[in-house]
Parts: sequence; structure tokens; C-alpha cells
Amino acid sequence: MRPMSDKIFLDSNILIYGYSNSEPAKQLIARQLIAENNSVISTQILQEVTNTVTRKFEFSFADAAVGIEECCQNNILHINTEDTIVQACGIAERYGFSFYDSLVISAALESDCKFLYSEDLQHNQTIEKRLTIINPFI
Repeated sequence: MRPMSDKIFLDSNILIYGYSNSEPAKQLIARQLIAENNSVISTQILQEVTNTVTRKFEFSFADAAVGIEECCQNNILHINTEDTIVQACGIAERYGFSFYDSLVISAALESDCKFLYSEDLQHNQTIEKRLTIINPFI
């Protein structure tokens, strides 16, 4: 893991592992990332987490709302804007990522994060010479 001084961005899959009891090793890593770093999430990440915990884990929406509040207390929240979306279009065009993955990357770049932790993207890929994707589970 990276030192506490590094600003990191967390993809939704990292937060979801923090709530999942089915993979305790991944849960521990996810919780350590949040506890030991200056971590950032975006409004999109909150939407994805809400969708997953209510659909897959069958949380009530009231319980999901409590989880969202917890996520906002434990991480810096980046609000996606028009600029975030326009930049995401450019990233999708340049790198060939899906729009939604590009939106995560765009938010991470706007938040001046050095690292994006995700299980779904290419480990050690560098974006725009300033953001490195890390899969913390390998």
C-alpha cells in the first residue's frame, strides 16, 4: 500500500469489498486503504455503491443511505461536473476505456490523485503521466 501522504481515488469495487463479508482478505485491504490514506471518491462512486448494495446485497435504501453517509465521512467527495464529463469523453476517446471507467479516471485526475485503486482496470497503467492505476488485490 501507499504512504498516507499520497492522495488516492477509490473505485466503487474497493468500497463494496469494505461492506462484503464474503471475501475477508479483500475486505481488510479495502478498509486499510480507506483508514490509512487520504482517499477520494466521486458522486458516481456513491451511485454505483448504492446500486450494488441494494441490488446484490439486498440492503434497504435506508441502510444504503447510512452507508453513503459513512463513505462521505471517511473519504473526500468529488462532485462530478460538466468539466468532469467532457474530460471523460476525451479519456474514453484517447485510451479506449468505457465512458463510466473514463468518468472515474476523470474525477481522479480532477482530484489530483496520484493513484486510482480499482480491481477492474489495468494494473500499473499510467494515465496522462500523472495517475497510476493500482489493483490492490494482486
